[in-house]
Amino acid sequence: MQLYLPVADIPVNILLVLAMGAAVGFVSGMFGIGGGFLMTPLLIFIGIAPAVAVASVASHIAASSFSGAISYWRRRAIDPALATVLLTGGVTGTALGVWTFTQLRALGQLDLMIALSYVMLLSAVGGLMFWEGLRAMMRTRSGAIPPRRTHYWIHALPLKMRFKRSKIYLSVIPIVVVGLVIGFIGAIMGIGGAFILVPVMIYMLRVPTSTVIGTSMILTLVTMLFATMLHAVTNHLVDAVLALILMIGGVTGAQFGARAGQKIRGEQLRLLLGFLILCVGIRFAIELVIRPEDLFTIRETGVSG
Repeated sequence: MQLYLPVADIPVNILLVLAMGAAVGFVSGMFGIGGGFLMTPLLIFIGIAPAVAVASVASHIAASSFSGAISYWRRRAIDPALATVLLTGGVTGTALGVWTFTQLRALGQLDLMIALSYVMLLSAVGGLMFWEGLRAMMRTRSGAIPPRRTHYWIHALPLKMRFKRSKIYLSVIPIVVVGLVIGFIGAIMGIGGAFILVPVMIYMLRVPTSTVIGTSMILTLVTMLFATMLHAVTNHLVDAVLALILMIGGVTGAQFGARAGQKIRGEQLRLLLGFLILCVGIRFAIELVIRPEDLFTIRETGVSG
């Protein structure tokens, strides 16, 4: 069943897009992430322009995160104070990211920047997460004692605040910076950034796993909603038809994914997630080096009156 996408300006199989949305929603619910790192490349791979994919996927990430956040809120697994501090930087980073996105598009370098960003970021993060998950599984099987957690220089920074739900006492400076970086990356690449945020919060900021996933979903939800509005107003690249189809599939898949994720051990989840991220990064790298079918591209330029 073919459906024409008005902004993307191509026909797509509606069942395929629904299936993609459901599959990514399932992954999102299982791992507690937005899923944009997977959905944006999938859309690009089926022929949708990178700029439209990034702008439209933001709404899909927000819908999946909203569905998951409700579940974590009911279980009191969200730290409102921590989420508020993260959003202070996240909203600012999102606005800066959309501005950078607009400038790169005007220069005609946006598609290349998106592809290179995916290759570098996903390959690095996926490789590290895969290796860490593999080591954790090996330690569990051998009965070895996990390495003792050490305190970083981050924990000596001023302006500390007590986060009661997470039971931590930490400076707001690194939290704001983390939110700023995640918001910036998310606006440019069309990703929620939770696959980066969650490890950083657990291993560097020492936020307990009981609240880290739900809190990260709040940041993803708000920043992606903000990014969607900014992209729609400034760049006019949000394809509402595509976004709606993705949201329907994403919300449905996220519910099943959340149930499946509760049945898998933490180190196994990290191993699977790292492997998935690494595969997407490798796939993007292959796209950059293979010879394209069309050797020429057409780019709109400003018309002087």
